[in-house]
Amino acid sequence: MEKSVPYLRDIRPKEKERDIHQFPFNIPALKGGDIQLSFRSPVTFFVGENGSGKSTLLEAIAIGSGFNPGGGSKNTQNQQRKSESELHDHLIFSWKQKVFDGFFLRAESFFNFASFLEEWERETGRDFHGPYGGKSLHEQSHGESFMALMKNRFKKGLFMLDEPEAALSPTRQLTFLFLLHQLIVSGESQFIIATHSPIILSYPGATILHFTKEGLREVAYEETENFTVTRDFLQGREAFFRHLFEKS
Repeated sequence: MEKSVPYLRDIRPKEKERDIHQFPFNIPALKGGDIQLSFRSPVTFFVGENGSGKSTLLEAIAIGSGFNPGGGSKNTQNQQRKSESELHDHLIFSWKQKVFDGFFLRAESFFNFASFLEEWERETGRDFHGPYGGKSLHEQSHGESFMALMKNRFKKGLFMLDEPEAALSPTRQLTFLFLLHQLIVSGESQFIIATHSPIILSYPGATILHFTKEGLREVAYEETENFTVTRDFLQGREAFFRHLFEKS
């Protein structure tokens, strides 16, 4: 039986003035901030080209849900990030129940989050690495630290992940799917993930939203470019090489 979302139910625009010629409202997929989005499954994927608005909307959802724009949990409120857009301030969030826990993972700011934990531990004398496997995230590889985070810190709540595959080998992406499933079957977790990975994107029953020039469009896994390009390349890479290299 398909599970329903435990937390965030839908997003709709505020009736608020905005300049549709300025970022982020000039991103075609975001349609000037006129975003109406319902979450029907506990896992939702954002797909599309770089610059299509995936990370921008994910960040707006994180901020609108009470998370720090620089990434982390709801407790990492003293991290500073000055470059977030104002999109979150133009959206209304509707909840099945309010979320009190979760995590916002930004691949590009994970190093800063690991540093934040170490500094916090030094200043307070308390153990802040226990929930992350008991070992400094800086003393592990990027992939190891992310898996430690997911295995030890992710329990229940709303989890927003921006390109988690950046830290993971293909084998670890399969492990990621296993851990994701363990959290979903509990009925107490919801994931919104921006990804380019055809492995991660394959999670059964997930909703896939394609960010296009015409707006957000729900697609099947087999319709995504992530799947079709990877499949075609693996089935006939020599044809790709001829097309690419004969032009050089």
